[in-house]
Formats: sequence, C-alpha cells, structure tokens
Amino acid sequence: MASGRFGVTPAYLVNADVIQIKVAQGAKPGEGGQLPGDKVTPYIAKLRYSVPGVTLISPPPHHDIYSIEDLAQLIFDLKQVNPKAMISVKLVSEPGVGTIATGVAKAYADLITIAGYDGGTGASPLSSVKYAGCPWELGLVETQQALVANGLRHKIRLQVDGGLKTGVDIIKAAILGAESFGFGTGPMVALGCKYLRICHLNNCATGVATQDEKLRKNHYHGLPFKVTNYFEFIAREVRELMASLGVTRLVDLIGRTDLLKELEGFTAKQQKLALSRLLETAEPHPGKALYCTENNPPFDNGVLNAQLLQQAKPFVDARQSKTFWFDIRNTDRSVGASLSGYIAQTHGDQGLASDPIKAHFSGTAGQSFGVWNAGGVELYLTGDANDYVGKGMAGGLIAIRPPVGSAFLSHKASIIGNTCLYGATGGRLYAAGRAGERFGVRNSGAITVVEGIGDNGCEYMTGGIVCVLGKTGVNFGAG
Repeated sequence: MASGRFGVTPAYLVNADVIQIKVAQGAKPGEGGQLPGDKVTPYIAKLRYSVPGVTLISPPPHHDIYSIEDLAQLIFDLKQVNPKAMISVKLVSEPGVGTIATGVAKAYADLITIAGYDGGTGASPLSSVKYAGCPWELGLVETQQALVANGLRHKIRLQVDGGLKTGVDIIKAAILGAESFGFGTGPMVALGCKYLRICHLNNCATGVATQDEKLRKNHYHGLPFKVTNYFEFIAREVRELMASLGVTRLVDLIGRTDLLKELEGFTAKQQKLALSRLLETAEPHPGKALYCTENNPPFDNGVLNAQLLQQAKPFVDARQSKTFWFDIRNTDRSVGASLSGYIAQTHGDQGLASDPIKAHFSGTAGQSFGVWNAGGVELYLTGDANDYVGKGMAGGLIAIRPPVGSAFLSHKASIIGNTCLYGATGGRLYAAGRAGERFGVRNSGAITVVEGIGDNGCEYMTGGIVCVLGKTGVNFGAG
C-alpha cells in the first residue's frame, strides 16, 4: 500500500495475507512512485480507480503519516479491517534507519522490510539508481542492533530485499539479522527479463513489464516452473551452506557474525572503508531472542468495533437491514472497520448496499471513524470526529452533525479533523461543519458535502465530487 492508495478498498485488504505499507523504495528513497500514462490502460485505470492515459503518481509522503503515532494508527486501521493479515512496513537502507525501525516496532507492526538500493530498478530514474540508496547490509545491521538494544527484536520479523540473487546472499543476510528474504529481480529474470531498464516505456522486449497485449503475446515466454526451479536451487544452496556451517535451522545463524570475515579492499578507496561495525554482535536482553518469537498485538482491542460486528453479523449473513445505537468516545478508533471488512469478505465492496447496516453514534469519535467503509455500512454521528474520517472508504454513508441546540455556528467550527476521505474510492460523506487540512486528497470516487476545509484540500483527485459550502485553504485542488 503506497502513498497514492490506488485501488485500496476493503475487499482488496481483506483478501491479503500480508499488507505492506511502502514508506519508501530502496532504489529511489524519498521520491515516491510513478506509473506513466502510456501504461495506464482501461483495465489498469479500472483497478486503480483512475482515468486511462493519466500518469499515476504516488507522492513521497503518506498524507496520513507524519509521526510514529500516525503510523501506529494506520497499522491499527489495517488490523481492524483484516485482523488475520500480517502488517509489514517497508523502509530504505540508510543511516538512521535503526531508530525508525524501533519506532515501527513500537507502532505494532508485524514485519519490517529493509530495502537496499540494488533491487528492481528498471523503472527508477537513472540518477536515483546510480546515486541514491545504500546497500542492504548497512541498514540491516543497524536495524538488527537497534531492535536488540531496545528489547524489541523478539516481537517483530525482519526482512531484507534489494538485489538478493543466491543462497549465499540469504546466508549473509541471516547472519546479519534477517529471517525473511524478498526476491523480485531474480524471479523476473527467470521469466525472461533481460534487465534492459526500460520498464517505464511500456515496450519491454520480453513482454514482462508492459501492458501492450501484442508484446505480451509474441514475446513473453515465462512459465511458472522456471520460477519454482529458481527457488528450489536457492533453497538447495542454502541447505548445503548451512550443513557446511554446522547449523540445522536458519534462525540459528542470526547474529553469528563470527562466521563472516572482513576482506581487505583492492583499491585505495576501498582500503579506507571501516566495516568492523557490521560484524559487531548485538547482545539480547536476558530471556529475549535475536529473532521473532512473539506476536506484536496493539494495546487497543477495538472494543466498540467488536461490539458492532458481533451485533450486526447475523444480519449481514442474512442480508437484512438493521439499525443500532451506540455511545462513542475519542478512545474508540477505526469504528466501522471490522464490520466493513466482514461485509467486503462476505459480499464484496458493494455487496450489501441495498440492505445497509445503520449505526447511530453519539459523542466524540476517535481517529479513523468510518475508515475503509464498505457499501452497506451507514454511520451517523451526532457530535464530532478526529482525523481520518472516511479514509479509504469504498461505499456506504457517513453523516456527521453537531448536537441539536449547539451554541456554535456549524460553518465556523470544525467537526472533523485532518486527512479525511484520503484515498476514498466511493461512498458519501456529509459533514455539518468544517474539515481540517488535506481533505479529500487522492479521492477517486467519493461524493461529499462539507462547510469548509483547510489547506491542501482535494489534491490529485481522479474521481468523485467534493462540494465545499465555505472557504478553502491554499493549494486547493492541486495536481
């Protein structure tokens, strides 16, 4: 899941075993992503809730992540809509990544991916490929040492990717701290990729990285057995190397830096490198392992979410409309996500739109009220709500109004927070009051009426309708 949130719907999320939040890419850290308009065919545009021929850009920042607490909220949102999925956070190998990884672990992620510069760079700018990013070894070692020093390594899995090709790479990565390994370029080469670095031009000579049906039909010769053979040989090499090192489990290699030897450089520049820090062994806290041995559940159990799902579940199964009433407090976060996830898994994003579950709330809602809202979920709130209202919603209805008899004027007071409707693909949001900053960023289909918004509203929309009955801040509708 990247910053553009293209095609991220409840059904998309509930059908995943692993959901990765891509903070950055190893080949182009801090630059975001871009899919050229030539590759946005009608089919791709449909999947991404966009328009054919329009270049799709994922900006460098996630507009709902400006702190570790924001990241923790996004992870909580994802775990509420799909509690079975493993939540991964992809970071770039760079100086200081250990500190960031420690924060990610404290944000209750299940897996951290450290991406090196030498990965799938076919569509990255040449300047980034040559001059940005760091080797995965540097970031992996720093992350392992930081997690161990803070007593967090046993709570989270550590993955590495970015140029892994052989069993030797896996052994080295395991020794330096990884227990999971990502492969991209290697399997693509097994399928016929010639590494021409023209992925962005839509004219891949082997039909691997193109949307051109003619090139796919005439030039793509990849078969599944070629990839399975590749991984079988890698597994065989890993097994043979482990036998030669006298270990029977891959996790027994983690932290065994005594098995590595620092080589002298061949050139004058290489001889000035001091790599001894890479071979330092991190000492775990007493009783803690150097690899993941425990789950990392969030402190918040989502009590109100669970109550709503438990009461509504029989009616969802029977496709019957039903109305419920609840009190809500600002500690109740991501309300509606669990119900939307269950509906999307059972009936699809819009499968219950004609027989909605209606929930009326009174009070102040916490963050992410109505996040990932599915068709067939109608949420009515009398009160106000914090940030991220309707984020990623695909359908249904969210209506928020102040209590009857309120002393303030709705068009002068904020009723919902920042980054509402971020990445929404459908549904309706009505707010009798003002919204905060970054309202409707990356809206791809939602319809909304609000009485005023802050700065940077409606950036890079590719669909939907936003009706603002009051003032807007600067940078409205940019992109």
